[in-house]
Amino acid sequence: MNKRKKQLKSIDKLLDVMDKLREKCPWDKKQTIQSLRSLTIEETYELSDAILENDTNSIKDELGDILIHIIFYSKIASETNKFDLSDVTNSVTERLIFRHPHVFGNLKIKNIEDVKRNWESLKIMNGSQSVLSGIPKCLPSINKAERILDKAAAVGFDWKNNEDIIKKIKEESNEFLLELSYQNKKNMEEEFGDLFFSLINYARRLKIDSDKALEKANKKFMKRFTYMEGKLNIEKKKINSLSLTEMNRLWDTAKKNT
Repeated sequence: MNKRKKQLKSIDKLLDVMDKLREKCPWDKKQTIQSLRSLTIEETYELSDAILENDTNSIKDELGDILIHIIFYSKIASETNKFDLSDVTNSVTERLIFRHPHVFGNLKIKNIEDVKRNWESLKIMNGSQSVLSGIPKCLPSINKAERILDKAAAVGFDWKNNEDIIKKIKEESNEFLLELSYQNKKNMEEEFGDLFFSLINYARRLKIDSDKALEKANKKFMKRFTYMEGKLNIEKKKINSLSLTEMNRLWDTAKKNT
């Protein structure tokens, strides 16, 4: 059996399983498109964790969980003749062909940036009201900022060089510090947001994944903090019994040993 036939057979089997679950399992019979939403979001984050950990087996498993959700939504919709899995796959196939005239048509491109610029032009031609349309409202703020900046840059709205954006970061930092001196919470929050946005933009230009970088910092902090707690447990001490100086000294030890 060739690879394509094997893949199609596995999808066909999964569709049969979904049909039977929807028919006979009390939990599956009860689900709606609305009730599955939060579970799908959770599965997506689990996939994200697996990717960050570079855990191939977990990536495979989490992709399977997301795939069954896609099939589940399609099954539910088919029961009221709204759409089915073939409508989903046909729709995305048509969009992929439309978005890639350099593959399925005669358009000539030089690099990835040409692909991005062409895609934004196609969206406008196809009736999109804004280059920024299509960004989910509930997308996490860091990811949303990255998508906004990517889309703006794709149509040429970007800094000419990194030196200019470094100046912008310093400018935003000074504006935040000024509001900090006034202790105006509302303005402080706004200026901090501008500073954060500029840092994300700089990371984008440097090809750094801001969300991934922050998650690495989160894990590093947690690892060091847990190391501190472990040391104190051995000594039968509580971390809140230490002075800040003692905590900083223990933190330095954690940095050297983790």
